[in-house]
Parts: sequence; C-alpha cells; structure tokens
Amino acid sequence: MIEIWAQDDASAAFRVALDSLGHAELRPELELEEIEAPSDLAKHAVAFAMHVHKDEHPGADAGVGRFVLLWDSTPQEFWTSNFRVICYAKSPVESYIVMDQSEPDIPWEWLTEALAIRGAEYSNPAGTTTRIVSTGFGSMAHQSDHAEMELRSSWNANGTNIGAHLEAFQDLVCAMAGLPLHPETSAFK
Repeated sequence: MIEIWAQDDASAAFRVALDSLGHAELRPELELEEIEAPSDLAKHAVAFAMHVHKDEHPGADAGVGRFVLLWDSTPQEFWTSNFRVICYAKSPVESYIVMDQSEPDIPWEWLTEALAIRGAEYSNPAGTTTRIVSTGFGSMAHQSDHAEMELRSSWNANGTNIGAHLEAFQDLVCAMAGLPLHPETSAFK
C-alpha cells in the first residue's frame, strides 16, 4: 500500500482518488515516494516522485518520473473532468534511439499503451517528447555522446480507478529506462 499524507480537508471525490492511489500496484523496479504537490494549480493535489533502482537492475538506465494528480470542483479550461494528471519522465538512452528521427513518439506510444492495458480511463491527452544528445568538445572530447529522452504529458483522469493512472505511468518510466513496459514480462519480479 502506498502511504499518502492525510488530506482531511479534501473533497469526497478527491479522498476516493487518494484511496485508489494508495491501493495502486507498485512495480518492484521503482522507488516511489510522495512529494510536495503544487498548491497553486488546483484546489487539491497529490504528487509522487519515482526512480528506477539502477543498482538492483544493472540492465536499466536511471529513469525518473513525477506524477501529479489535480482536482478542482469546477473543471479548468481544457479539462474534460474534475481530475487532471500531469507527468514528467526522463531517462538516459542509447544515442541511436535519439538519432532515429522515424520514431519521435515512442514514449507517447508507450504511455497510451500502458494506460489502455491498465484500464485507465482518460480524455484530452496532451504531451511533448524531447530527445537530447550531448557531445563533448575540447577537454571533454574524449567523452562519448550522452543521450536522454523526456516526456511531458497530461490528461484528464475519468472514472474512479485513479490508481490505474499511476500504475500506467510507472510502466512508462520503466520502459523509458529499458525495462519491460508490461510488469508481467519483467525479469526483475
């Protein structure tokens, strides 16, 4: 069970969402902890940070992610429900993955597939992917190229199974770090 800080002043709908998040399945490849949520984006919010246990899974890159669930009594502009999920994921990747211009949307595809597999009902998705390649020069010319991939995304969470959204995002962070997208195929159970 995920420990979540008490939010006694939260609306009934948000408390149901917190309960669902608290019962979400945790992937063993990740460490997840609640962090301070933004206080100026919506009436209620909860946030989590996660990172891949690289030491325990030497084949994985150091993937990280942030997951924020917002709730407001009146949906904000562009919201199609009272809940909005905002996420960020980043991981080092092999340079050839970043250089392949034919697949700029791989993290987005992983995210939408994970949401579907986990049964996370959503609407109004939005996001960007960023691919970064760093090349050293001068006294740093001996270093090999370093590449990273980032995904910034948001969507409206529909229904009451909000925990499925957190589970799907964990799957994305693992996939970006080079682990299986689907936990049942993970060699790290």
